[in-house]
Amino acid sequence: MSAALAVQKAIRGRLAVSASVTDLVPAASILDRNSRPAPDPSIILGEDQEVDEERIARNVVRVYSTLHVWKKEAGLVGVKAIAGAIRASVQSARFASIEGFHFGDCRVSSTRFMRDPDGETAHGVVTIETLVSEVSP
Repeated sequence: MSAALAVQKAIRGRLAVSASVTDLVPAASILDRNSRPAPDPSIILGEDQEVDEERIARNVVRVYSTLHVWKKEAGLVGVKAIAGAIRASVQSARFASIEGFHFGDCRVSSTRFMRDPDGETAHGVVTIETLVSEVSP
């Protein structure tokens, strides 16, 4: 398994049990999928990038994970509330280790909000940075 997939599992697991998130987005609408329209509201687990931390052991990478937040609304209030809940959930505690990966620092490093061209949907993009070490099982 890749470090990015391990991080994705950790993020989805955390968000799906966070009451502050699931009060705004049902756990069943936190998905890894590639089609639109997305459920309303929803968090779509999106693109990832793994960047080597250039340590001698070469077992540490920084994973940049993108989450897309979707909600049918005239403004951006709802997606901002969901992004705030994501931030609080991610930063509440360190992720538990998963299948040979240990998670160090994890934080929301950027958030953007925009209106979808359909004129009916608000869109948020949340980037989460996670420091990941591959460990022996």
